[in-house]
Amino acid sequence: MKTYFGIDIGGTTIKFGLFHEDGELLEKWEIPTRKEHAGALIPEDIALSLKEHAEKKKLTMAEISGIGVGVPGPVTEDGVVHQCPNLGWGTFSVAEKFQELTGVENIKIGNDANVATLGEMWRGGGKGSENIVMITLGTGVGGGVVIHGKILTGSRGAAGEIGHLCVNYHEPDTCGCGKHGCLEQYASATGIVKEAKRLLARDSRETKLRDMEKLSAKGIFDAAKLGDTVALELVEQLGFYLGMASSYLAQIVDPEVYVIGGGVSRAGKILLDAIEKHYDENVMDALKQKEFRLAELGNDAGIYGAVKMVLS
Repeated sequence: MKTYFGIDIGGTTIKFGLFHEDGELLEKWEIPTRKEHAGALIPEDIALSLKEHAEKKKLTMAEISGIGVGVPGPVTEDGVVHQCPNLGWGTFSVAEKFQELTGVENIKIGNDANVATLGEMWRGGGKGSENIVMITLGTGVGGGVVIHGKILTGSRGAAGEIGHLCVNYHEPDTCGCGKHGCLEQYASATGIVKEAKRLLARDSRETKLRDMEKLSAKGIFDAAKLGDTVALELVEQLGFYLGMASSYLAQIVDPEVYVIGGGVSRAGKILLDAIEKHYDENVMDALKQKEFRLAELGNDAGIYGAVKMVLS
């Protein structure tokens, strides 16, 4: 059976997986991301780690059928990265660099969020569907779109930047991208807390949230599950913004399934119910009743998706 490597390059660690072509994960490991010298050490570190682990499995690099790599930045279909500030990279062909370092010709490069979406479609929350949208709710809001089993990349490699859909044209504060009213300002873990502080400042109702030493997205969801009316209002608002953004995407790509991932998604059913409610309120009848599921692969979504990208 053919063997592949899947790689997910993050700002802190680089995750690796060795897979059979049927999706069986044979081994996984990680190494630190060395960002010194504008990230110049990263490709060499990866190539060395691949060779070491191939040798442990009594494999040569010539026996590796392909390598998929997810990177934290826009990537065009020819494997060229267009600025990865988290790694210190400018614009260059990552695909060519890895071909040179490993001797493997079949190499595919993709944006990390898009690649994770592909992984969830293949072996996670989107399994069984070829048309999915993934929304990742963490420190920021990311996502990806897969249509007919293929990542939707776009002309500049920036398709799927769901966190920067505008959902509030009257927002005075500026998003990290420089715009106002982006989904990320409300649906990220930090955005949820910011909205809670805003509400508490203008509302005098009693709530468990005032008793918390440090407000957190988890604390807000926990209070909502216990029936706290202020926390429930915040969850409702979050559902409104996520449901609205999901409805925008539906009008364009009409996915079978929405997969919700990231740390905030651990809230579970209360979050999915809020999103579904407001999604249905914002779409035409032909697009109602879509399925919203939780992501299943966690931090492994990137390595699964990287391999699926090579197989697709």
